[in-house]
Amino acid sequence: MKTQSVTRAALAAVSALVLAGCAATQTTKQGADVEIVTQKPAGFRLLGEVVGSQGNVFSGDFTTDENLLIGARNDLRNKAAAMGGNLVHAQDAMHSTHPNSRGAVKSTVVGSVFACPRK
Repeated sequence: MKTQSVTRAALAAVSALVLAGCAATQTTKQGADVEIVTQKPAGFRLLGEVVGSQGNVFSGDFTTDENLLIGARNDLRNKAAAMGGNLVHAQDAMHSTHPNSRGAVKSTVVGSVFACPRK
């Protein structure tokens, strides 16, 4: 009986992790204020580079391609906000696959973080 309880608890924990992998990473309050642009801004202070990502070989098949990309962009925003930035120049987006997967298993977005005056 004790083994069944441990097995059920382990199965519940794995299920929770898989289901958590299905949703896109949410922005923090500060991250929600970070704008992502595709043109490099001029005249603003560069704070550094940032990489945002979501997914892995275990959760990628259970997460839509859209949620992988949105989650990676939200992770990028959150990290930029933590650096003190409010604008990210997105430079590259990559989508990783796995031979035994149905599609993308991970999305990664790379950008430069800037501190710009508030409007």
